[in-house]
Amino acid sequence: MNKAKKLVKNLITPGGTLSQRVAKGGFWVFFLRIVNRGVSLIRLIILARILSPADFGLLGIALLTMSTLETFSQTGFQQALIQKKEDIKSYLDVSWTALILRGFILFIILYFIAPYAAIFFNVPEAKPIIQVIGFSMLFGAFTNIGVIYFRKELEFNKEFIYQFTGTLADFIVAISAVFILKNVWALVLGMLAGNIVRCFISYLIHPYRPRLNFNLEKIKELFGFGKWILGSSILVFLLTQGDDIFVGKLLGTTALGFYQMAYKISNMPATEYSHLIATVIFPAYSKLQDNIPKLRDAYLKVLQLTAFLSIPIAGGIYILAPDFTKIFLGVKWMPMVPAMQVLALYGMLRAIGATTGVVFMGVGKPEISTKIKCGQLILLATLIYPFTMRWGILGSSIAVTIYVLVFNFVAVYKVLTIVKSEFVKPVKIFVLPFVGTLIMTCTIFLIKTYAFDNIDILSFFLLIVSGIFTYLLIVYLFDLFFDYGNKQLIQKQFEVFFHKAKEI
Repeated sequence: MNKAKKLVKNLITPGGTLSQRVAKGGFWVFFLRIVNRGVSLIRLIILARILSPADFGLLGIALLTMSTLETFSQTGFQQALIQKKEDIKSYLDVSWTALILRGFILFIILYFIAPYAAIFFNVPEAKPIIQVIGFSMLFGAFTNIGVIYFRKELEFNKEFIYQFTGTLADFIVAISAVFILKNVWALVLGMLAGNIVRCFISYLIHPYRPRLNFNLEKIKELFGFGKWILGSSILVFLLTQGDDIFVGKLLGTTALGFYQMAYKISNMPATEYSHLIATVIFPAYSKLQDNIPKLRDAYLKVLQLTAFLSIPIAGGIYILAPDFTKIFLGVKWMPMVPAMQVLALYGMLRAIGATTGVVFMGVGKPEISTKIKCGQLILLATLIYPFTMRWGILGSSIAVTIYVLVFNFVAVYKVLTIVKSEFVKPVKIFVLPFVGTLIMTCTIFLIKTYAFDNIDILSFFLLIVSGIFTYLLIVYLFDLFFDYGNKQLIQKQFEVFFHKAKEI
């Protein structure tokens, strides 16, 4: 009992060293994302059973419209505040004021462009949904700017409370509403409830009380860093949402519903891991930007852990996608399976690519990331139309996977140059997870083919367990015979998470 109390106390108090704070922050962000995504996945399965792909596509169109405005007005102030080494208190009110003005302006614009967005996608039902969703911008703008300290100082136990309360509100309202309304408005009401609760909780959980402040000099200073974040954010939007726009416009709301559902499920692990890296590792890299040897060591460890997790997850999603869809979502969602399998590879590549962008921002060179994304956008623009017209949502999936694959090589090369690392090291890092994943997927396929006549929920989870066991066995053998170091890396992370009792 005493050990358990010490463990809990250790996790809720900040660590002394940067590595301890990063690891504890990583634990809380990881825990937050696992709980959030667990709740979100249950919500998604329940809603997908009741609602149609067209309902999800309709909400997707509304969110695309809102995301377009948000992205093209991105300030980058929060990233700038995290990256700053000096005290940021004098910048908080200015940032909050700018975000409120932005929120009001975007709300008004969104309200009036809603009819034109509905005409563009040829979906009149989208107009009121777009207008109502605009209120989420206002609640986001009024959120307490003081919560930025949770990320800057790696106090993610508080971030966990702040984020999860909104997720829980979304879950309760959406599930309750879908049984009553049985239409897309259940999704809309759930999203609004989550944003309202997060705004309210932000003032309960952090003592800072922002005030209006129109200091143009400070705004200009913050935008000096933020302009690259703006440029990068626009490119990220075009890269990650451009395919959705094409699918929604060319193939319709039902196809968009299939495509977005395939993306959400196949990329859920990659999205969460990318968020973990961006939230925890970026502040840590910012603190190491003047120490190249430590930065190099940190990056290679993050890359190794990313490959260790993301590659087998992609392989598992690929081989189990048909069974998951049929069992949990229903037969009506089966047309999305081929796209989901391709997007699993895209998700793996995204997770690996996420390890590079935070290095560029952490060392104060976000322009490198922006330039790489320009190249990605050109390649995507070249591929997306012909591929979508030829193969539908499967073609869109192939197009986005190709651009990420090509430019991941460029991004990793740039990072290795910055941290002054040998170029052969990433090759060794990737060999083990690729070999282990290949053997794992073959094992699952053989068991599916010869051991089960029909895949139900029990056999589905048995396949997952057999795949995990096979992969971990390969990892153990590689560590035993080739000294790969994955076991030591994971063990080290747990030691830093929890400290040893003698250090408490």
